[in-house]
Amino acid sequence: MRSPFTKSISNKIFKISAAAFIVSLSGQMVHAQSPLSKSIDQKAATLEKKLVDWRRDFHQNPELGNREFKTSEKVANHLKQLGIEVQTGVAHTGVVGILKGGKPGPVVALRADMDGLPVAERVDIAFKSKVTTEYNGQNTGVMHACGHDTHIAILMGVAEVLASMKSELPGTIKFIFQPAEEGAPEGEEGGAELMVKEGVLDNPKVEAIFGLHIDSQIEVGKIAYRPGATMAAVDFFSIDVKGKQTHGAYPWSGVDPIVTSSQIVSALQTIVSRNLNITQAPAVVTIGAIHGGVRQNIIPESVKMIGTIRTFDEKMHSYVHKRLNEISVNIAESAGATASVDINIMYPVTFNDEALTAKMITTLEDVAGKENVNVIPAKTGAEDFSYYQQKVPGLFFFLGGMPKGKSVADAAPHHTPDFYVDEGSLVLGVRSIARLATDYLEKSKAKTK
Repeated sequence: MRSPFTKSISNKIFKISAAAFIVSLSGQMVHAQSPLSKSIDQKAATLEKKLVDWRRDFHQNPELGNREFKTSEKVANHLKQLGIEVQTGVAHTGVVGILKGGKPGPVVALRADMDGLPVAERVDIAFKSKVTTEYNGQNTGVMHACGHDTHIAILMGVAEVLASMKSELPGTIKFIFQPAEEGAPEGEEGGAELMVKEGVLDNPKVEAIFGLHIDSQIEVGKIAYRPGATMAAVDFFSIDVKGKQTHGAYPWSGVDPIVTSSQIVSALQTIVSRNLNITQAPAVVTIGAIHGGVRQNIIPESVKMIGTIRTFDEKMHSYVHKRLNEISVNIAESAGATASVDINIMYPVTFNDEALTAKMITTLEDVAGKENVNVIPAKTGAEDFSYYQQKVPGLFFFLGGMPKGKSVADAAPHHTPDFYVDEGSLVLGVRSIARLATDYLEKSKAKTK
């Protein structure tokens, strides 16, 4: 089983290097807005209506991972109209645009994810999603409950702005519109991992990559980021407990997999609370679903549990796997049952390159205002943007989408039917991503002189 960690981050994952801060401070002292930057800010402001229209169209017509057929068609048509070289069918439904600037320079990539989620929308808005589908054998609504619709609109806006100044760009911009960030359908490959496998970072070879995520619990106008380990590595697991079926009135005649499973669920919580030194890095072990039985008076033969693991440290990652298996198998054996554990490694740690982050943070501060750019604690959510960061230095940050004046407690979290983001964030999203790309190219050009 392949380890998703490519660098040792151990106890240092929550420390920002002194060298990175020195680079950041020196960057702040010499930073001055270039003509390209001024032009980006002006052009982005004129796109607000387009951004809102695009976003609402995608929101009203969401598509699940590896099925973003209409979404990718709209994206590809937009890029072609801008005169950008377009590749389609990358990692199933992905779209890649290549904009070669009029001046020589490196290649920088910008990424947006396109897939929706199997969630039925409950928010009362004019462009509410009414799309339904079958997912894992169940009828469900489909919704952009994680804000990917805003990501698509923002990157389309960035493409329009940068294409209009093609002759002035000192390098190449690669636009990556990625499917299946939320995971590919069962039995299929997908997402960033497949895009990397199919060479999205090559031909031309990418030197650095930038991406953002809208956040429904960060206020509009603000940007949040973290150097180093930013989002957790994620694994999914299943535990199958097999007992002996019997009548519910005579439990001594069988082996109860429900009672056994409940003991396993409780014991699994001791992995984080008793086995791991969580002063070094956080970790999470969660059971998300448990299925067993069909009738009140029948003790079933088997129970199936599924859950997720979140870690930031490679040694902890391995140890959680070991303890998960030991606890499940041994508790089942003590009850006269059996347990089999299957762990599927999903995404590695989303790791912001510290040198790149320090180099580019002045750009975000210039775009949003220094007082609106904040370092945040690591998030135990996960992102497959991490697969790009395994190959090239990357910076992934969070764009505020919570309406001003609203409290975090009242703002619905991601992946819920009530998820909502304020469209006032879209222009700032365009400015931040476009400016990161051009500032990186200009800084690289200045360095080579």
